[in-house]
Amino acid sequence: MPYRDDFRRGFSSCSLMTDSAQAAAARPRWPARFCQWIKRGWRRRLVSLAVFAAALLAVGAWQTRHVPDGMAPALAGTLPDGRALTLAQWRAAHPGRAVAVHFWAEWCSICRLEQGHVSSLMQNWPVLTVVTRSGDGQAVARTLVRRGLGGWPTIVDEDGAIARAWGISGVPAFIVIDPQGQIRAASMGYTPTLTMRLRLWWAQRF
Repeated sequence: MPYRDDFRRGFSSCSLMTDSAQAAAARPRWPARFCQWIKRGWRRRLVSLAVFAAALLAVGAWQTRHVPDGMAPALAGTLPDGRALTLAQWRAAHPGRAVAVHFWAEWCSICRLEQGHVSSLMQNWPVLTVVTRSGDGQAVARTLVRRGLGGWPTIVDEDGAIARAWGISGVPAFIVIDPQGQIRAASMGYTPTLTMRLRLWWAQRF
């Protein structure tokens, strides 16, 4: 009967979704779409990430190409108060520990950005700093006080001779030395705290 056909059509139109609603329901929700996006492009993204990492490593290797391999060079100088200090003495004061040598300068903006990381690192690891081309001991003492870095063990490298001997062509520079006195890692430029800690931990353990 006609009214039955109309009823059936009406029932069908009420019980079933429209074409647009069906399409929306068939479309994956955003978590699924995100996973599909990741799966479709993971190879390309992985290659891009690998290329980026390789570029960073290449730049780092080029920047530190003049830093000596093997045993750390001798390092001797004076603190801002005139007392003498050597790297050998510093290592002897921390037997069996990996240590870091941090090169910085008063005029270096990146060094200033990084100084909080170095101060935090000093709470757990022995870090000897060398301030290069930043004036004499009195000038360095004023800088340390002004920046709240009075606890930093800092050798004054007024003419840059220590930096040159270590192959340091830019600051900041972060050198990791293992308990046997071998240079295990070197970087120039901004170094995150986690990277500093991981390098010291690796030199300590392996």
